[in-house]
Amino acid sequence: MKALMFGWEFPPHILGGLGTASYGLTKGMAQQEDLELTFVMPKPSGDEDQSFLKIIGANTVPVVWKDVNWDQVNNKIGRFMHPDEYFWLREGIKYDYRRIHTNELGCIDFSGKYPDNLIEEISNYEAVGSVLAHRLDFDVIHSHDWLTYPTGAFAKQISGKPLVIHVHATDFDRSRGKVNPTVYSIEKRGMDAADHIMTVSNLTRRTVIEKYHQPPHKVSTVHNAVEPLEDADSFVKEPRKDKIVTFLGRITMQKGPEYYVEAAARVLAKTKNVRFVMAGSGDMMEAMIDLAAQRGIADRFHFPGFLRGRDVHNMLAQSDVYIMPSVSEPFGISPLEAMQVGTPSIISYQSGCAEILTHVVKTDYWDIDAMADAIYGIVTYPAKYQSMRELGLEEVNNIKWYDAGLKVRAIYDKVIAGR
Repeated sequence: MKALMFGWEFPPHILGGLGTASYGLTKGMAQQEDLELTFVMPKPSGDEDQSFLKIIGANTVPVVWKDVNWDQVNNKIGRFMHPDEYFWLREGIKYDYRRIHTNELGCIDFSGKYPDNLIEEISNYEAVGSVLAHRLDFDVIHSHDWLTYPTGAFAKQISGKPLVIHVHATDFDRSRGKVNPTVYSIEKRGMDAADHIMTVSNLTRRTVIEKYHQPPHKVSTVHNAVEPLEDADSFVKEPRKDKIVTFLGRITMQKGPEYYVEAAARVLAKTKNVRFVMAGSGDMMEAMIDLAAQRGIADRFHFPGFLRGRDVHNMLAQSDVYIMPSVSEPFGISPLEAMQVGTPSIISYQSGCAEILTHVVKTDYWDIDAMADAIYGIVTYPAKYQSMRELGLEEVNNIKWYDAGLKVRAIYDKVIAGR
């Protein structure tokens, strides 16, 4: 079976959980020997792991015919795509996209990020999808998150192949209910066009059914997992006097950073031997710095910025507690990553991973007192810390992307059989 996937980001260069989930799921699915995956993304960096799938950069796919020679193509995109493939794909241009600004090869220069003209890039991505849909051989289309739903729907219209969309989040999660009508419209049209909808949690499944008016039989939950950490033993906690509590993620209203700061103030009212870290970046960062100062705890608070790669696991390993107080978290992979390096986690009931994790502390995102009590208990009582550390490690090591991949494959089989 061949699956054509449309995504937006892929490790090692990621801006959020979407890239991490895309990598883990595709790697888990690739263990099925009869499954061939092609993953399209706006702008690869060239250092992505392609040992288990093929990556196509949308910025190397011609959408406007240009009279160029082999050497011109090779000089421009040779490190990403063989020139012969470029010329082969050029035969798939069936529509007039001259309204779109393209480069000398007739390709679109995508940013590969989330720019101010994101809606324009989403629209331009459809043009790339149309060329690929005319030229590639595939059995099913799989679109990751709202950014790629229009492309997936267009590819379905062209090819007649079934479309599965993967809801990693909705705008209800990102906006605390203050939904952007343009984004909602893109999400709703994508869901309506899909043959089946996969959500990363039952929490998100309910949102899709209730807020986007999708029939329950069309929506299935496929919980996320975590990529095995082969060198977990290499992350050793350094001895120190103070305990460390860490929040790691986008510093935005969806993640509930203000509740974390308020809980920290309550903990520090009872003990001074704790330091708090808020790692990440986002539109609420300055406000959180100000809030920590207002609560008189700025000297115990640290803002290291956005962390990547090994720095993430090292920060988690040095922590005594990891906390994710999200207001609305479709899943949330970071607590699993913390548990992999033996760090106890506190998560909100309003997170999808709360549905599958047992050996964590769960509180409501707004219950600052419960959050503070949980932090205090873990940093104060060694037996509690050690129990959560050991049981958490055992639990997380049994949550595998391979199992998630089997569920996705069953959905593929179902939609193909239903055509």
